[in-house]
Amino acid sequence: MRLEAALPVIQFLVENQVRVVLISHLGRPTIARETQFSLTPVQLKLAELLKEIPVKFAADCRGPKAVAAVAALEPGQVLVLENLRFHPEEEKNDPLFAKELASLGQVFINEAFSTCHRAHASTEGITHFLPSFAGPNLIKEVAALSEVRDHPQRPLVVIIGGAKISDKVEAVVNLAHQADLVLIGGGVANNFLKADGLETHKSYLQDAPADLKKLGINYVRVAKELLAETKTSRVWLEDFIPLPKILYPLDVVAAPSIESTDTQIIDLTHDAEDTPDDKELMYLDIGPRTIHLFQHLIKTAGTIFWNGPMGAFEKPQFAAGTELIAQAVAQATGQARTIIGGGDTLAAVDALGLKDRFTYTSTAGGASLEFLAGQELPGLVPLIMGESVASEIEN
Repeated sequence: MRLEAALPVIQFLVENQVRVVLISHLGRPTIARETQFSLTPVQLKLAELLKEIPVKFAADCRGPKAVAAVAALEPGQVLVLENLRFHPEEEKNDPLFAKELASLGQVFINEAFSTCHRAHASTEGITHFLPSFAGPNLIKEVAALSEVRDHPQRPLVVIIGGAKISDKVEAVVNLAHQADLVLIGGGVANNFLKADGLETHKSYLQDAPADLKKLGINYVRVAKELLAETKTSRVWLEDFIPLPKILYPLDVVAAPSIESTDTQIIDLTHDAEDTPDDKELMYLDIGPRTIHLFQHLIKTAGTIFWNGPMGAFEKPQFAAGTELIAQAVAQATGQARTIIGGGDTLAAVDALGLKDRFTYTSTAGGASLEFLAGQELPGLVPLIMGESVASEIEN
């Protein structure tokens, strides 16, 4: 999807006889030249999408191979360089590596908003050596997310899910203060359940890295502090029932493992008497009561931002929460501005045939969360925002 989003600017440049050099990364290779992380498949897919436009490939993103491939490039042709992360200098934002990348072009255009929260050589470092512009898709992302952050139609409902809390924790904390209501699902919810003293059994709980542990920080504690801070905030439904500002699941779909089809619904409300004492259970989706409540609250929203599935949606037995919340957000479009973001969320709505049913779909995950939380994105700060040019490219 991110490749398709970049097509308009690539086509515009090619039509104007510009030589286009594409730099990108794939995965997190731990050793140099891991074959499964090569960008060769990206070059082949791009050639398929661009049809008659020549798309070449360089076996490296620096050194003699890259220099020779760029020198051989004709106007109106496209060159894909090999995975930037095959070189550790990329993530270290090494200035010499950034300068090498910059020497392969005359102008830098960033179309990857999804990487702008990282100060890497290809996002921040390169801007010190070339005139640097935001691409049209990046500009659209910033405009859509700025509307949510700065001028949301109220109520602002934020839906957070996914397996990991590590890349969402700061954004959850900040968004909890900006939003009128925060709905929590997926593995992230387990931290809030645990923080409120509820049993999570064998459910996934992400541990904080060692450097944060030294500071006495863990994600369950962060969730507990956030619940305490927002304890007095209340959201009132039409029938005058007060709800906490941060809502985690009332019930869950549980099983012994993600592969198991032996599922059961567990009621997590404090007065539940039938909660099983099964230490081997994992919570893998939000339950029917939670879905019903979330659907009702989504209908009341003026703006909705959703990042992260509600459960292990890749497995049919744990997909209902994500599917029904996706449908509810899609149905709210028009009455509310609906913005969804993150690779897993986009994969889910795409599989459901809903990707065109939202006000805006952001290709970014962590970057969109950090932007909405008011954090400064190092890859975004140095870019020139040429909206008139972006409009010309789009048209």
